[in-house]
Amino acid sequence: MMRLTLQGMLALIILATPVIAPTWRDAIAAPAAARNVAAITVEGNRRVEAETVRSYFKPGANGMLDAAAVDDGLKALVETGLFSDVKIDRQGGRLVVRVVENPVIGRVAFEGNKKVKDEQLSQEIQSKPRGTLSRPLVQSDAQRIAEIYRHSGRYDVRVTPEIIEQPNNRVDLVFTVDEGQKTGVKTVNFVGNNAFSASRLKDQIKTHESNLLSFLGGNDVYDADRVEADRDLIRRFYLKHGYADVQVVAALTEYDPEQKGFLVTFKIEEGQQYRVGAVDFRSSIATLEATSLSGFSHVSIGSLYNVEQVEKSVEEMQIEASRRGYSFAVVRPTGDRNFEAHTVSVVFSIDEGPRTYIERINIVGNTRTRDYVIRREFDISEGDAYNRALVDRAERRLKNLDFFKEVKITTEPGSASDRVILLVKLEEKSTGDFSVSGGYSTTDGALAEVSISERNFLGRGLYAKASVTYGQYTRGASLSFVEPYLLDYRVALGLDLYWRQQLANSYTSYGVTTIGFSPRLGFQLREDLSLQLRYSIYEQQISLPSYLQNCNNNSSNSLLAFNPTPAYIANVLGGVDPTNSTSSGYYGWGCYADGESTLPVRMELANGAAWTSMIGYTLNYNTLDNNKNPTDGLLIDWKQDFAGVGGNVSYLKTAIDAKYFTPLVSEIVGVVHLQAGMLNQVGNTQLRMLDQFQMGPNLVRGFASNGIGPRDITYASLGVTGDALGGTKYWGASAELQMPFWFLPKEVGLKGAVYADAGSLWGYQGPTSWAATGEVNSAACKCGLQYDDSQVVRSSVGVGLIWASPFGPLRFDYAVPLTKGKYDVTQEFRFGGGTSF
Repeated sequence: MMRLTLQGMLALIILATPVIAPTWRDAIAAPAAARNVAAITVEGNRRVEAETVRSYFKPGANGMLDAAAVDDGLKALVETGLFSDVKIDRQGGRLVVRVVENPVIGRVAFEGNKKVKDEQLSQEIQSKPRGTLSRPLVQSDAQRIAEIYRHSGRYDVRVTPEIIEQPNNRVDLVFTVDEGQKTGVKTVNFVGNNAFSASRLKDQIKTHESNLLSFLGGNDVYDADRVEADRDLIRRFYLKHGYADVQVVAALTEYDPEQKGFLVTFKIEEGQQYRVGAVDFRSSIATLEATSLSGFSHVSIGSLYNVEQVEKSVEEMQIEASRRGYSFAVVRPTGDRNFEAHTVSVVFSIDEGPRTYIERINIVGNTRTRDYVIRREFDISEGDAYNRALVDRAERRLKNLDFFKEVKITTEPGSASDRVILLVKLEEKSTGDFSVSGGYSTTDGALAEVSISERNFLGRGLYAKASVTYGQYTRGASLSFVEPYLLDYRVALGLDLYWRQQLANSYTSYGVTTIGFSPRLGFQLREDLSLQLRYSIYEQQISLPSYLQNCNNNSSNSLLAFNPTPAYIANVLGGVDPTNSTSSGYYGWGCYADGESTLPVRMELANGAAWTSMIGYTLNYNTLDNNKNPTDGLLIDWKQDFAGVGGNVSYLKTAIDAKYFTPLVSEIVGVVHLQAGMLNQVGNTQLRMLDQFQMGPNLVRGFASNGIGPRDITYASLGVTGDALGGTKYWGASAELQMPFWFLPKEVGLKGAVYADAGSLWGYQGPTSWAATGEVNSAACKCGLQYDDSQVVRSSVGVGLIWASPFGPLRFDYAVPLTKGKYDVTQEFRFGGGTSF
């Protein structure tokens, strides 16, 4: 008689139980159904090979398929997304796998999307034509499309996927998009801000409130990622102004159904403001004297504690230590707060860091930009010692290229403990621009420009631009090219080819046509100091309307008080009286009776085109906090140009221009502008009128273009003054206060200004006589050029309106001259601006 154990009875029960096609959940309890993989039969497959299905069933260590192996294979098949249904059955000693394949996607289409193009949506989703349909993947794609719209501010978006059956187990996938309306930011509020006004803080963040001009921008649209980034911008702003304990504890967002927009509130705990109490330098490296690096510190005792200056000091000190051979030196700043005195004692500690080397620099995401364009921004390469300061500098340089939407450099462990891998993650963005620009100014009149430019030409980091300008008084064309790394050195080579034509207008009787070529080399000496060397060769040609160069005997000009007799006219040859034989006291009355141009202008015209061959340099010092809208910092340009390297013009021209910006109270910014220049004759070549400095509102506002300085007054007694002659020396000083309109939203971009200007231009050294026509000054006759060259100080006061408009930067000025030269030309109102669209 057979005796059965409990285990044996259970086995018989299981074997006697019929198998019902299980789902993958039921298969967990299934027993071993086959001895090996060859005992698996696949049914229902059309595109997927049976062997591929069998490969998902892995036998155990004994080479047999048990229940766990069958269950794992079932799960793996489901997770492939290739099948809409998978069932497992047992027939005798075989395992039968019945599959229903997912259909193939014939096409993917989008309907209702007007704000986002099909191409962009196609790149973002994972469901592709000729791919296998996966319903979970389709739902994920719908969510991804909705996320794209939410990032552009459309939170009411609805995305509905539709699967349309087609013959031969194929489907069309259609995403229907209901875009909804943009969800804007209605208010941006700050809680806890006592040191800075809300309007000042709004200047620091990227999120803006909606206003009438919001349709021209996009920063008024709510973006959760942007709001989060704004928290760091606010924190950095406080840290820059001495608030070392600041915390932006929250950024609260709430949707208001009544206003149909978001309310954003930043909660700030400012803490107290600190100044630098002491600065110390310590080194644990025996051969490196800490104080030897003190010259690279930007932190000074008594100044506001500025985290940005501390970071810049650390970077420059660490780089200098690396240059001296201390590749692993690490500079660590520490700050000891004195809460009672409100000071921070800063200590820069220089220590020997871990000996870590860069194994590789991996670059991902650069689909267009060449690898070497990115690698050359690094001051370190593979195999060098790892230096965090140099890595941070490289990241900053890559961002400044403006080639990428996002730049992030991270580290990964290398093949050994002393090796790291730098991973450079990039996201490309469009670098080409086609623009049509238009504008108007009281000097140049209406003008338009068409230009095409590429900042990353051919993905090689080259800059190229071509432009054509056509205006009422100004016309021109130019081609520009810049190679930022000449021969793989950090030296920028620029080439410019240009043609410009300035026509006669209300301020000058003549036109000037210039055609030239200028190569230049740029060197970045420091982060705030750059040098440019240049060579220019150009041709200039004067042009005059016929009525200004006819020099006839027409004396019928009712505007002139002097009316010569016919006998006087008869005594002059062609209207020219070189000897002043009539003793009239006037030279060439016939020439000026109908309005003749001034002597230097006519000489330039008679001499023909002049070639100028010139070398020069510019030294630029820039510590501005923002180049487009500065509120703090110093900008100095020192320029010198020497003409006479060939050509028929010789001179030495020197100029300096300095602007200092400083924040005052209640968001008022003070601006001090100083400028000066000198032109020196070189050799025996006389200076031309076109070589002289020409000044107007660029020196003292309230004066017309070319309205200041020496002027032709040969016939001033007849009520006629000629052209501005220019001068060889000038100086100017300006003080200005710029302030926002507190009652207007910041996003409008309007600022007011009040200012006072003073300056002078003098020292004309151009031609004053012309022997060929007899226009020569002598004791017997004032037959040459008579001009006013007084050194009177010109001054004015005025108000201005500055608008950083969507149509480009615009400025309106109304200035009243307080002091002026006798023959200066004033222009109290001035307007200028333009745009690209």
